[in-house]
Amino acid sequence: MSWIDDRAADLDADEFGFDVVPETDQSFENALAKARDGVRLTVDDGIELITTGTDVEGLDPRRKELVLEAADRRRAEVVGEEVTFIANVNNNLTTACNTGCLFCNFKDTAHQFETEYQQEHAGFTKTPAEARSVVADAVERGVYEVTSVSGLHPAFGLNEEHRELLDPDDPEMNYKPPEAYDTDPTTYREQIAAMAETGAHVHSMTPEEVDHAQRGADWGYADVYRELADVGLKTVPGTAAEILVDEVRDIICPGKITTQEWVDSMEAAAEVGLPMTSTMMYGHVENEAHRVEHLKVLRDLQDRTGNITEFVPLSFIHQDTPLYEHGVVEGGASKAEDELLIAVARLFLDNVEHIQSSWVKYGDEFGLKLLNCGADDFMGTILSEEITKRAGGQYGEFRSFRDYVEMLSAIGRPPVERTTDYGERRRIDTDAEVFGPQLGPQADGTPLLD
Repeated sequence: MSWIDDRAADLDADEFGFDVVPETDQSFENALAKARDGVRLTVDDGIELITTGTDVEGLDPRRKELVLEAADRRRAEVVGEEVTFIANVNNNLTTACNTGCLFCNFKDTAHQFETEYQQEHAGFTKTPAEARSVVADAVERGVYEVTSVSGLHPAFGLNEEHRELLDPDDPEMNYKPPEAYDTDPTTYREQIAAMAETGAHVHSMTPEEVDHAQRGADWGYADVYRELADVGLKTVPGTAAEILVDEVRDIICPGKITTQEWVDSMEAAAEVGLPMTSTMMYGHVENEAHRVEHLKVLRDLQDRTGNITEFVPLSFIHQDTPLYEHGVVEGGASKAEDELLIAVARLFLDNVEHIQSSWVKYGDEFGLKLLNCGADDFMGTILSEEITKRAGGQYGEFRSFRDYVEMLSAIGRPPVERTTDYGERRRIDTDAEVFGPQLGPQADGTPLLD
């Protein structure tokens, strides 16, 4: 049993003792009326809507439908009927990570990658040449975005100067020199530059990775983003957010940055001029009030920066995670909870235009239904998706343009190809014989895969 398993085994779901709880002085009816009228919602309003009323036990099916209806109407008012998606590839650079998040099965403890470790494991670390090759192949097929989210490999530094500052004898640095490992991950600068050389839009560097890339130095988050933007970083994924309430983070990811550090990193990305997405991973130990508090953090951030292009809800995939294996959680969110999360996000985040429904998390059929609960984006092609798969995800790793056309046409919604920041959009001719991307540097409408 690993130290991660030990920590999960010590948790008792009945003893969390949260200070933030789903209790309000508001009524469901008042909150719904405000939502329908387009009045900015308070946290109490959001809690009433996401619980279908704190005056009733469990979720009320009739009230739930009223919330979904209000959110779908708001979606139509804000973005219309079009459903967007993107031609992208995931290219995660390494699974080596010592952070020990209890919701994650993507990582492999970093010591397994050291040259002295003799046992086999399923982890990987890519060199910049290997990362470039993966992305270049995807670009040749017509892909134009690479999403890269990786483990916090101890040998990673921002650049060679940063590596020289790091002390391998200081355990708080989480640093070992590259010669300690079978594969040198090199630096964030080299990896980003390698992927950018292909012509792909590089969507990378979570707040957690940026914190890792400036540990032991006094540069600050903005300096990290600025250096990486100089070599090709274009936009920033607002992942590593999980739940942006520290009493939840202290349980599921105590080794990660705090809520305020996550916000500081996102504000630094905005300062540098890098558009960013936002996320929430829900359905584990948190309650409904935590979810709404998280939305409030995002809305306040957007009020200050105006830099968030979309909100991406991530329903917790529990099957192969320490939280589930040790009985801390019995499963993930219910479908009703998924619907309400999407709907309340649409109603609460009045300053974020786009909300995503992820077929990787929800599957095709239910993912399509969520497009009638407030969502308007249906993710991307994703030629490889390792994080969800390792946690037990069952919905595959690829969707073709033809898949998108057929699925969205079946629900009467126009399919639209888009770029990462929604700056370019192409409404697809559903009467065409062949469907493929056209917005990328080598995209000519040819299908991504034969």
